[in-house]
This record gives sequence, C-alpha cells and structure tokens, in this order.
Amino acid sequence: MRIPIDKLVFASIVASTLSTTAIAHHSDAALDLDRLVTIEGTVRELSWRNPHVYFTVDSTDENGEPVMWTVQMASVLTVSRMGWNRDSLEVGDRVTVGAYPARDGGPYAKFLSIEQLDGPALPTSFDESGEVRLAGPEATAVADSLEGRWMADADVVSAYPGRIDGLTRALLKLTDKARDAQAAYDETSDENPELRCIGRPTPAMIVYTDLYPMEFEFDDAAETIHIRGQFMDQERVVYMDGRDHPPATERFHEGYSIGRWEGDTLVVDTRNFADHRSPYQNGIPSGAEKHVVERYTLNEDRTGMSIEFMLEDPEYIAEPMRYSWTLTYTPQADMSPFNCDLESTRRFLGQ
Repeated sequence: MRIPIDKLVFASIVASTLSTTAIAHHSDAALDLDRLVTIEGTVRELSWRNPHVYFTVDSTDENGEPVMWTVQMASVLTVSRMGWNRDSLEVGDRVTVGAYPARDGGPYAKFLSIEQLDGPALPTSFDESGEVRLAGPEATAVADSLEGRWMADADVVSAYPGRIDGLTRALLKLTDKARDAQAAYDETSDENPELRCIGRPTPAMIVYTDLYPMEFEFDDAAETIHIRGQFMDQERVVYMDGRDHPPATERFHEGYSIGRWEGDTLVVDTRNFADHRSPYQNGIPSGAEKHVVERYTLNEDRTGMSIEFMLEDPEYIAEPMRYSWTLTYTPQADMSPFNCDLESTRRFLGQ
C-alpha cells in the first residue's frame, strides 16, 4: 500500500527536501522529488546492474488492488560502498520502502530508505535531500607522485545536489543559445547520451570522484599519461611529448589532451571535443569551442592532490567557469569496470 511517508519517521526530511533537491540523475525529471511515499510489500526481484540497481516490490494500491513497484537505486559500485550486496534483498522479503514517486502516478520511485520487516536492518547513506552521502576516503598511504588512484570527500560537491548537474547549474553563466537548448532538452529521448551508455567528458570525470575513483598511469618513457574514471569506464590520454592539438576538424568524445609540467604541477590542456548534447547532465550542450585546462598538484604531505580546472565554451558559456578542490590518495579504491547496461539505463522509460 502507498501512504504519505510523513506518517513515518521521515517527516523532517520533507521540509528540507522542498528547498534543496535538484534533478540528480538521468531519470529524475520524471520523479516528484518534493514528495515521499512508503511502499509496503514483498520483494519480487533485485537487478544488480549499472548505472542503477533496481528492485521490485509487490504491493497493493489504495483500493486494495495488486501493484508492482519498481524502485531505482544508485549504481552497483555506490550501493556496494553503502554496504549492500547481491544478497541484501531476496525474493519474498517483506519490506517498507521510503521513496520519491513518479510524477505521473505510476508505480516507479527513487529509493531513499528501507526497513525489512523480518530481517536485519539495511544500510543507507543518503542525506535529507536524497543525495548519496558516503564516508570520505581515508588517507592510508603516501603517494610518490600523481600516479595512482584518487577520490574526493563528498563534501566537495555537497552544496550542489546532482554533482555535475548542480555544480554547473550554479556556476555556469549561459548564452541565450544554451538556455534555449536546455529548455528544449528531452532526457527521455535518445538525445540523452546516458540512455546509450555514453559518458560525460571532462570535467565530469573530476566531479564524480566523490563516488568513483580516478586513476593516473604514467608510461615508462613519460610521453603519455592515462587518466581513467570509473564512472562509465572513461579513459583519456594526455600527450606529454610536446605536440600541439590537432586541426579543429579532428574531434573526439573525450577531447584531445596535451600536458606539461609547471614545476610540480601537471597542466592538462584539452580541446577538440566532439559535440555533446548534455555533458553536464542537465541539457546544456557543448560544442567545437569547448576548452578545459586542469592543474594537478601533489600536496605537501603527499596524501592528497589539489585540483583546479577552467572550463570555457563561448558558444554556450558566457564566461569561463573555474572550480577547485582536493582529492585523497586511495590506492585501495576499487577500479572494477562500470559496465553500463543498456537495459538498466533505459529502464525508467517503460514505467
């Protein structure tokens, strides 16, 4: 059965949600993030895939008629960091779920909390607005260089729900063309790259480091640096051999990156981006003039690195955007493949 969740322990959540929630992920536009419901029933299925874990619950509606709810969670990797695994829910488990329902009244919702009626408590790591909030990475080792795996504390983007979405909505100053494109964007259509498991080029990889590690690998000849992001299995090559960018007619999804050292700071200059309909997760496009400059500096205690980036794209951004924060050296971080599943990333469309 579905009842307003403010009759449970989540009453205090609703008020803060009204003022802080923004569209966070590719399917959230179809969700009523200003309202919470409870779903009581029996687990039918757990789908353990990326970019979203799903489970379904057999319940009843207000008239006592049977209804099967589909509940969307975060990625396998994020849910695993919360303490879940494939066996956390089993078919037949009786549960009470707190969730954000679909705007159209259909039986689809975004997960916030869960209680097993006949089993152990399941962990959740969400704040009052439904954003994933995990414990910050622990500095357990000292880095010899920038090479290795790095993650950020969730606090670096906590003021911007939705991460790259909220950050760019808050800080980008848009051109009229960008505003028109954003207003016309339909994330439920194939113009949404994530529905085809196409990731978002830099600086998205950097911003997502509170959930997914970023890895630097230097080649033996010091002529290239590979930068990998776990989200969507993205990888970039930074050419350190003194070459220039190729002609503007040659364009690449991740752009074309050349690098240099300024003292102890790695400077990465990326141009030649292919057009992207929604590189910031919110319908603001990027074009041929997109340009990103990143600066990476190992901190004095060698347990962290400072990151700065400048983003410009005169076609869509009225003035350059700059942002900075710190990553923690986390060689223990899991860099297993993301393996985006097309069925999972499109599942909300059929609800």
